[in-house]
Amino acid sequence: MGMYIRFRHPTVSGLTEAYPETSLIRLWILRLLVPLGGRNNFVRAEGFRDNDLARAIGMEKWLEPERDFVDKKVNIELHQIYLESERRAHDSSVSACLARNVARLSSLVGLSATDCRIIEFAVSLRNENLLDVAADYLGSELSTAKMFHVLATVLDIPEHEIRASFSHQGMLARSNIITVDNDLHCLSSKLDFMSKKFVERIYSSDSDPINLIRDRVAPASPAQLALKDFEHITPCLAILRPYLKNALASHRQGVNIFLHGKPGTGKSQLARILAQELGYELFEVASEDGDGDPVTGIKRLFALRAAQYFFANSKTLLVFDEADDIFRGSFFSPSTAQSNKAWMNRMLEENTTPILWISNSIREIDPAFLRRFDMVFELPLPSQKQRERLLQTLCGDLLEERAVARFAASESLAPAVISKAAAVVRSIRAELGEQKVLDVEGAFELLVNNTLEAQSHHIIKRNDPKRLPEVYDPQFIHSDVDLRQIADGLGQSRAGRLCLYGPPGTGKTAYGHWLAERLDMPLLVKHASDLMSMYVGENEKNIAEAFRQAEQEGALLLIDEVDSFLQDRRSAQNSWEVTGVNEMLTQMESFSGVFIASTNLMDGLDQAALRRFDLKIKFDFLKPEQACELLRRHCAQLEMPAPQAELLDKLRRMDKVTPGDFAAVLRQCRFRPVTTPAMLLAALEEECSLKEGGSSTRIGFLS
Repeated sequence: MGMYIRFRHPTVSGLTEAYPETSLIRLWILRLLVPLGGRNNFVRAEGFRDNDLARAIGMEKWLEPERDFVDKKVNIELHQIYLESERRAHDSSVSACLARNVARLSSLVGLSATDCRIIEFAVSLRNENLLDVAADYLGSELSTAKMFHVLATVLDIPEHEIRASFSHQGMLARSNIITVDNDLHCLSSKLDFMSKKFVERIYSSDSDPINLIRDRVAPASPAQLALKDFEHITPCLAILRPYLKNALASHRQGVNIFLHGKPGTGKSQLARILAQELGYELFEVASEDGDGDPVTGIKRLFALRAAQYFFANSKTLLVFDEADDIFRGSFFSPSTAQSNKAWMNRMLEENTTPILWISNSIREIDPAFLRRFDMVFELPLPSQKQRERLLQTLCGDLLEERAVARFAASESLAPAVISKAAAVVRSIRAELGEQKVLDVEGAFELLVNNTLEAQSHHIIKRNDPKRLPEVYDPQFIHSDVDLRQIADGLGQSRAGRLCLYGPPGTGKTAYGHWLAERLDMPLLVKHASDLMSMYVGENEKNIAEAFRQAEQEGALLLIDEVDSFLQDRRSAQNSWEVTGVNEMLTQMESFSGVFIASTNLMDGLDQAALRRFDLKIKFDFLKPEQACELLRRHCAQLEMPAPQAELLDKLRRMDKVTPGDFAAVLRQCRFRPVTTPAMLLAALEEECSLKEGGSSTRIGFLS
């Protein structure tokens, strides 16, 4: 006889010295010991292997010190006790609590009588220590085929019915209430439940059947956002909302929606909003158990399968968050879904309760699975207008309107980041006022920026140099077209492709900001650093994503330093340089909105790219009178006297002055006192003298 180690499960009911003669537990123990041969390990020549078990079945007299233990006589008596217990079998029953809970479960899920008996025995095996002890005496090498025989004998049910209950068509297997682990070889280990809490609840307390799986499938929290916060996916919602409503009304099977997007974009919130709008309760498949331990992918799928039967007749939607955990695999290790492909496919075809699957990414998901979903759509970050509305809703009592606009300008700011930071700041608002280290806006900015930086996004700056100046007027731009007229025309057409070129500081980027405000359009600004990647193929993806995002948000797209992407392909030395230009050209042609590209280097741009721009606008150094008028305006802004004629004459002789030079000088005023027009002009001369070409003063006569 081989050695084995038995782990004793803790008992819920507690150790009893003896089971009543009408106890079904006692009958099961005796069947395990006598007809199934467990007594060969239980009764030894020198005594019982477990004295508590001996007392429980009524053989305590053999434990008396003065009595000689004769194993042959003990076995004869054990057999007689077993026969007597069989005669009383019709009076035997499990606890009333367990019987009621199994009956409720049967009514909800549709279990057979054999299913119910198996559940009663398997639950008792986990909760009754002595029943588990008796089962261990069958040995530690119990095959699945042997297990069917054991259950048939213990439950007095034909073996073919036991096998039918555990077959793929049987409700036990389909609902995943109990599964068989073929890799384990002890009876209690082979019969595996969906969770420990399920076993405890069904055995020890009267429970609504739904409560039995609450640690695996739990009610979702209320939504914090509203449907209006998802206007950026209105076309998708125009299909999803009526489809779900129709599917629920007609009890359609196999309804599965796959929702993906970057973390924090509000995917879970959208699921909660949809359920709330439809008047259905939303349940989430948990990723951790009642003890806080993580649940494996296959266990989560088992819980999802069980929920299909538990909620089949109720107004319920299910959500499976972090779906990439079960769908994501690798070349060396298939995903949980791939390892159980046929089972997974049946799940996606036969589920009776609609499922909303949520994932951060779909990159590594097998297309064979994706094609089985009714809808697959991405939830992108909200548009700037929606970010403003979210900030007003969640932080209106914390931030001034100016601050709301500043934070809303960040393209990477997700709803979850806003919500978390607002909750933290609101909880310590009083302490912030007492400490006087940070104000409310500063604390909110610190929290948001720390999260953005951790996610490798650009932080939000208080003094963004790219933001439109408070005083901006196109009359101070020297261009070869009427910029206001261009703005009016774009206001009518809402479509156009402009290339702004010229020296740095001439106002190209600022014009893009001004134009977006003039057209009342969100502005989406992308720089070369935002779009260029060290990985092959990523540049093209980033370019395509920028145009797609602008299309979705109805935004004016401004790509700065576009020369990084549109160099003449004839001089390209690497294939990725060509593919990058090709992608940019493709996106430009198909884009239906307003696109502005700015560059300091017009020479060397791809000729095909230049042809695709509707208009090329040159931005040049300020004309003398423009520079003089801008000087007068800034002197007034700084509360200085108007500049004298000789200063203006000197300015007229400077030939490389840009609005950017004035902006740089004004920034110097914050730390370098400038109190007279002469000092302002001297600072401007110093700024211009650093430009390529040396002196910035015109030689000769002015016309």
